[in-house]
Amino acid sequence: MRILLAEDQAMVRGALTALLTLEGDYQVTEAADGTAALALLKQQPFDLLLSDIEMPGQTGIDLAQYVKQQKLATKVVIITTFGRAGYVKRAMDIGASGFLLKDAPVEELVSAITQVMAGKRVIDSELLLNSLGEQDPLSDKERQALRLAADGQSTSEIASALFIAEGTARNYLSEAINKLNAANRIDAARIARQKGWL
Repeated sequence: MRILLAEDQAMVRGALTALLTLEGDYQVTEAADGTAALALLKQQPFDLLLSDIEMPGQTGIDLAQYVKQQKLATKVVIITTFGRAGYVKRAMDIGASGFLLKDAPVEELVSAITQVMAGKRVIDSELLLNSLGEQDPLSDKERQALRLAADGQSTSEIASALFIAEGTARNYLSEAINKLNAANRIDAARIARQKGWL
């Protein structure tokens, strides 16, 4: 089975590759971040994408979205240290088949991979319970604008990046601030990130 492992922490990536290679007939290709993983997905087929959620470049959610949009046969399992409810809901909404915490035992990971390849969905029970809580109030455009604001971009830079008018960018940001009861755009981004909505 061909697995693409997208993980930006070198030690974690190396350990996961070693464990998977020992546990089964897995051919693991490593990607040091989301951008490298996206390039590899465009070049060759993989049976499974095993991806961290927060990485430089593309996030695990972005990669899952790409797999869905391109109608690739690749199954997606997200692994994370962050048990944030918003992440689980967003990942599942765009077709991820599994969502696990990184501190799960390797047997659990291998079992999840087997189940996912058999067409089942696997979600860590603790994450599943958390995900039944609050609903994400942000629209996709508000989320994109907030993410850029969190990176320190000005309203005009956000407008340019999203190909929208400056006034529209300002509206998206103020809507997000209002929905999250935040003091300003940076506070809104912080709240959204904590909840896994960014």
